Amino acid sequence: MTDTSEANKERNREIARNEEAKQVTGRVRVSTWAIAVVVIIGGILFTLGWLALR
Repeated sequence: MTDTSEANKERNREIARNEEAKQVTGRVRVSTWAIAVVVIIGGILFTLGWLALR
């Protein structure tokens, strides 16, 4: 009985580690997209401002 319980606990720990890795990967992906969008919008605004001052 204890072996089965320990095996289940280890299996649950492994599942938790895998889920954590997936969440980190998802956060990195979202952060990368957010930075890219900010850079693009910033570039557009900079260009419009520069053109307005000319």
